[in-house]
Parts: sequence; C-alpha cells; structure tokens
Amino acid sequence: MTIVVTGGAGFIGSNFIFHMLDKYPDYRIVCIDKLTYAGNLSTLKSIMDNPNFRFVKLDICDREGVYKLFEEEHPDIVVNFAAESHVDRSIEDPGIFLETNIKGTGVLMDASCKYNVKRYHQVSTDEVYGDLPLDRPDLFFTEETPIHTSSPYSSSKAGADLLVMAYHRTYGLPVTISRCSNNYGPYHFPEKLIPLMIANCLYDKPLPVYGEGLNVRDWLYVEDHCKAIDLIIHKGTVGEVYNVGGHNEMRNIDIVKLICKELGKPESLITHVADRKGHDMRYAIDPTKIHNELGWLPETKFEDGIKKTVKWYLENREWWEEIISGEYQNYYKKMYENR
Repeated sequence: MTIVVTGGAGFIGSNFIFHMLDKYPDYRIVCIDKLTYAGNLSTLKSIMDNPNFRFVKLDICDREGVYKLFEEEHPDIVVNFAAESHVDRSIEDPGIFLETNIKGTGVLMDASCKYNVKRYHQVSTDEVYGDLPLDRPDLFFTEETPIHTSSPYSSSKAGADLLVMAYHRTYGLPVTISRCSNNYGPYHFPEKLIPLMIANCLYDKPLPVYGEGLNVRDWLYVEDHCKAIDLIIHKGTVGEVYNVGGHNEMRNIDIVKLICKELGKPESLITHVADRKGHDMRYAIDPTKIHNELGWLPETKFEDGIKKTVKWYLENREWWEEIISGEYQNYYKKMYENR
C-alpha cells in the first residue's frame, strides 16, 4: 500500500505520517510539501531514514511535478492536507489561498483520475459551515449543515470540497471528505492560538486575544484526528463527508487562562486586541455519523491534551524557537502591532 500525503511537513500532516508509519510499518508513505512558512522539514527528521518514507519538495499546483511523482509511485491512496490555512493570512492575501486550496486540489484529483487512485481523501474544516450563535448551545454542525463561509480561507476550502464532490460525480473518482474542528498538539505552528500563547507565556510576552476572547471553538487533539482519517480512508464510504469533532468546546479566553495557570504565569499578560474581521463566534461539530458508521470517538479530554501539549512545547523548545526567530517574527509584528 502506497499513500501520498500532501502537506506532510505541516502540523496535522506530519502527525498523520507518524501515526501511519507506526501503525502500518509495511505501508509506503510519500510526503509532498512545498515547505512554505508553515511546512518545517525538521519536523520529519526522525523518519527521514525510514526506508518506507519518501519526502519530495513539491507544490501541489505544479501539474508536471505531481504527474511525474504519481507516475513513479502509483499511489493507492492520496490524503490532501496541503492548504494555506490561517484565516488572518487569507484576509491579508486571498489570492494564494485560491491558488493552493482550489487549483492545487484540482491538480491532485486530475492526477488521481489518471493514475487510478483507489481513494482520494480531502482534509477539510468545520469553518466551511460558517458559525453558530453563542446563545444556542443545542446547535451543532452536521454533515447536512449548508456551507456558509466567512473568510477567504473557509471559502477556498468550501470551493475545494465542492470540486471534490464534482469529480466524484463527473469522473467517478472515489473520494471522501473529513471536516474537523480546531486541532491542537505537538508540532503546531506557533502563530496558532495555543502554541502562540505557550511561547509568549514562556517569554513573559503579552498574550494577544481578539476582542473579549468569547469566541468558542471545539478542540480536537491531533492524534484523535489522525485516527479518524485512518478509519475513513480504510473503511469510510466513498462519496461521503465525515465530521470529526472533539466534544471539547472552550472559549478562547478560558484557554489562554488555562495555559497561564499551567505555566504559572500571571493573567495580567493577557492583552485584548482589535477583533478579526468577520470573526466566527462559535464552532461545534456533531460527530455522530463517524461514530455510528466507523466507531470513532475522541479519546483525549481537553484537560489531558493541553497538559500533554504544554509539556511537548517545554521539551521541544528548539523546534519552535527556530521558527519564531525567522520570517515569522516580521509577520507577527505586522498582524499585532498598532491594534
């Protein structure tokens, strides 16, 4: 079994590769990654010598390069994590999100059709559903919830999802889609909420929180997400969408306070900054379908997962300090100064 994993040097993609190599030692895993700001090759250094792993620096929009790779590897399964994924960056520069997230997906599916891939899996997001009101805790996203996007990022992911389903109907490509809630855990890029707060806490720097921090997210430990995708690509029904949620709804401000407590830092570090444009208020996923059909449930409670995550960042400072010392610093200033 050969699996092509795109975006495998990023946060969720790398964790998925580690999971698959560990669980299926006889599988061949081929990782494609463009190594943009969020793709970090050092993340994969522990498996670079594994004879069943191959890394290829490649942009999924590079049709010639993708076809060449598929010609060499003839993958059985393609799992597409490759995406521009930060909402703030999509507001600053929407064009690159359309390029990678929609056109790149199209290139991968064309290659999958040409080389008779047995399963093409698109890793999507709950953000394609828009948001839910804070005063209706009984409402959740299901697979039937209409797509209703708020940002260029979520629109580009929704466009890709529609394209995936169109390729299934038009060309008979065997596809599945998963839409997950916010992931957290090891190797999370330091501009995202949880690792950003951990890093800033450790440096006693201000902790920038959008607005009042009342936005609610459903948090999923990355390992639980990887197990869900593993189940979907092996046992999921072709042509179906599966929502993957953590049953861990938390307000942003409460997460930041929890991290302060975990690291023994004062809450006075919290600094409220101007809210993000079009900021979604609440995401919450109903994972009943994947539980009923495939037996999946999130295994990690948030209070356990956040402890494991903080511990990982404390033990792997070299990994994230290298990132925040580079280009990321310029972007950070641009996003948070003069707010």
